[in-house]
Amino acid sequence: MLEGNRVSRISVRGFAVASATAVTAVGSVVGVASGSTAQPSNDAEATASDSTLLADIPAGQQAQVQTASLTQQADAQAIAADASAKKDAEEAARKQAAEDAVAKQQAAEKAAEKAEKEAKERKAAQEAASRSATRDASSFSVQSSYTVAQIQAMARQMVPSGQFQCFSNIVDHESSWNYKAVNASSGAYGLFQALPGSKMSSVGSDWQTNPATQIKWGLNYMDSRYGSPCEAWSFWQANNWY
Repeated sequence: MLEGNRVSRISVRGFAVASATAVTAVGSVVGVASGSTAQPSNDAEATASDSTLLADIPAGQQAQVQTASLTQQADAQAIAADASAKKDAEEAARKQAAEDAVAKQQAAEKAAEKAEKEAKERKAAQEAASRSATRDASSFSVQSSYTVAQIQAMARQMVPSGQFQCFSNIVDHESSWNYKAVNASSGAYGLFQALPGSKMSSVGSDWQTNPATQIKWGLNYMDSRYGSPCEAWSFWQANNWY
């Protein structure tokens, strides 16, 4: 036994080996108290033998050194735990952000699809209402002759309102609203210069004398060939024929 309150070097060495995983080595503990920066070793016993032993520290300071060592260990564990928790939180946040982004994109796509569907339904309803508001050629009384104003009034009642201007533009260029107009070179006839004019008989036998019959034929032609009078007018502007 050493003099005074010192612990035997053998006992302290055993303590250093037993405590190696908690405080790395007795030498490191002493380093904390004395200010040394000795590096820990995987061989606790070797470290203990090569370092200042706990027994070399005055008995009154040994408890303080051990407490400092345990505090250091607890701080290191807390730092490691904080780092792990921060990493987990960041990963969870990235995952949640990705999920939120996908959800927002899906919601936006659904909203766009819904808006497009509603727009188509509104357009279809408007077109249906417009068609139902138009008159058929047979609803007009037959006259021996018609003025341009009368023919245009018929057309306004037979052609959907949103298509009338395009319809009118074509008639303006083809016949200037003369339902008896004849092309001297080709024989094209009527408001729309149908060639041959007899093809208008598909909607009425009075195609030569009844502008309402011609209007009906012209509207059917534009709808079936181009989709609408405005589409027909776009083609006419590009080609000067339709």
